Amino acid sequence: MPRSKKGKRGSSKPGSLCQEVLQLQLSAKASPKLPKGMKNGMKAESAASDDELTSDILSHYSSASETTSVMEEGTGSEQVDEQTVQEETEDKLKQCIDNLMDKSAKTRLAALESLRQAFSSRVLYDFLTERRLTVSDCLERSLKKGGGEEQAAAATVFALLCIQLEGGDEAEEGFRMLRPILTSILIDNGASATARQSCARALGMCCYVSTAEEGEDLVKSLALLESVFMSSYPNKEGALPSPKPGSAGLHSAALQAWSLLVTLCPASRLTVLLDLHLSKLQACLQSSDVNYRIAVGETIALLVELRRNLDEEFEIDNSQSLCECLKSLATDSNKHRAKNDRRKQRSIFREVLRYIENNDFTEETIRFGVEKVYIDSWMRRRIYDAFKEILESGVRHHLQFNPLLRDIFGLGAPLILDATIKGNKISRFEKHLFNSAAFKARTKQRNKVRDKRADVM
Repeated sequence: MPRSKKGKRGSSKPGSLCQEVLQLQLSAKASPKLPKGMKNGMKAESAASDDELTSDILSHYSSASETTSVMEEGTGSEQVDEQTVQEETEDKLKQCIDNLMDKSAKTRLAALESLRQAFSSRVLYDFLTERRLTVSDCLERSLKKGGGEEQAAAATVFALLCIQLEGGDEAEEGFRMLRPILTSILIDNGASATARQSCARALGMCCYVSTAEEGEDLVKSLALLESVFMSSYPNKEGALPSPKPGSAGLHSAALQAWSLLVTLCPASRLTVLLDLHLSKLQACLQSSDVNYRIAVGETIALLVELRRNLDEEFEIDNSQSLCECLKSLATDSNKHRAKNDRRKQRSIFREVLRYIENNDFTEETIRFGVEKVYIDSWMRRRIYDAFKEILESGVRHHLQFNPLLRDIFGLGAPLILDATIKGNKISRFEKHLFNSAAFKARTKQRNKVRDKRADVM
């Protein structure tokens, strides 16, 4: 996926003192003691010192929903203090990276969690560009030799690393380096279910942000993810296979990662995918797992939307049967299902049914700072949900400051606000027009790239 040339990046500002205190309170977790014999003759640190390291990092790299502008950050000595804080925090991050090579699994896990929090809540391009190979080597070691929990954490941190590197050549290099081990874990039936799910999500996200124009990585990743969730398809007799422990979560993760990559496919490939998967996905709407049913319903809506974008007259084969199934799920009141599950399922399938029948989508507004993003299609929702799943509460901060996400959602360069700009906010309608125009322009550019991939696929 092509990315625009990157300009000079500035460091983001830390949150307020109140945010830091709150984060310190929230992040105070027990941390294991380090082993006695440490690298370079360092003395063993107590659990309390581990707590301090993690808490300090989280306090400086929190405030995911930060909305302050440059003018509110202070001047003079405050800016000098900010630089000091930045340097201290980077030193602590360097320590976390060193801890990834520790002999203690608990120490490595604590380091991975600290890095996950930092990567998701701040933009660290300059810091990580210089250390990307070191971090990638450490993550590869955790994926190869760690237990299930460590593998899952390492895969998530790697997905965050690719987002931090903004999908450039560095991210592509890292993806091709770690794709074999991610693939190996994903297809290993003996591996931890949690690790396999995390690898599926990482594979989809890393391929999405870093795949090259020729589409070779895209083709391989699509085929791999298909091989995972297609095991949930009905057999020759039309019966769904008996679910195994953890299989529904794995199938959901693989299907959602696959549907994210489908948004990159050329028109010729979309037609093939729809013919191959739509009827079988419809059968999976009867799955016993609510989250998998929802993932299937959203994927059906996405495939139909992408096909309608190519042909406005497109009609679904046996659409009446599909709509009847969707209506049943949208009004499901079976008492053996949990109340929250029923509510969530009914809400999603009402939207899917409305789109299939009337081509109507309920728009959602995502606010961050003084800006907004409008989620006005199933494609935009799948892309946004994929980033939100990886970045969690930090997604708004990255929408505000990360050039990769701003490029994907057509937001332009990160804003630098002053009192004049902040006091002259444009109207909601004007923002909507701007976002729509920017997204359409990006779609046209992506279609050109799809044409190049079509020869490969």
